[in-house]
Amino acid sequence: MSSPGPAQDSAPASRRSKITPERAQELYAAVLDLLRESGYAALTMEGVAARTRCGKSTLYRQWGSKPELVVAALHGTSRTSLAAIDTGSLRGDLSAVAATFDGADRDTALMHALTHAALQSPELLCALRQTLIAPSVAAIDAMVRRAVERGEVAADNPAAPYVAAQLLGIMRAKPLLADRYAGDGFLVRFIECAVLPALGLPAPPAGT
Repeated sequence: MSSPGPAQDSAPASRRSKITPERAQELYAAVLDLLRESGYAALTMEGVAARTRCGKSTLYRQWGSKPELVVAALHGTSRTSLAAIDTGSLRGDLSAVAATFDGADRDTALMHALTHAALQSPELLCALRQTLIAPSVAAIDAMVRRAVERGEVAADNPAAPYVAAQLLGIMRAKPLLADRYAGDGFLVRFIECAVLPALGLPAPPAGT
């Protein structure tokens, strides 16, 4: 009898409903723990099944493949949706984004490792882009678009299309800069001193 795998993921939706939300959270937590312990390359569906005492076939029926399970675990344990942020000002919106990312250094390190793994796995890269990266970029772009509509940012400001790339890029680089830019509030300062001035909004006075 062959082992179940992604090609056999044709179970009807009714069979996918056996895992409760609480059980899914247990599985997600185990996936992230295994990723932190051994990395993406060493993670296997068999290992997740053993750690959680869950049948491997159940994991494949529910998620189809390792990349899909990993991305589901990241998405399912995320504390905040950037799409829900709307404070009424761009400074407020980006400060809320900063608060979300600044308090998640452990997850940032995990994403850094997964980004590296994705360069060797097109399937993982596609899953990360579709499920996590693209929604984050869309949410930040929407914040900038609302700022343009409110008149906070000029419609022809050349920096406007690159805000998402700046924020996601600096979060990837932050672990490499830890000795120089350690401490909470780094992303807030980056937004105040680099992102907002590029958009034509004033930076805070020096020393604040």
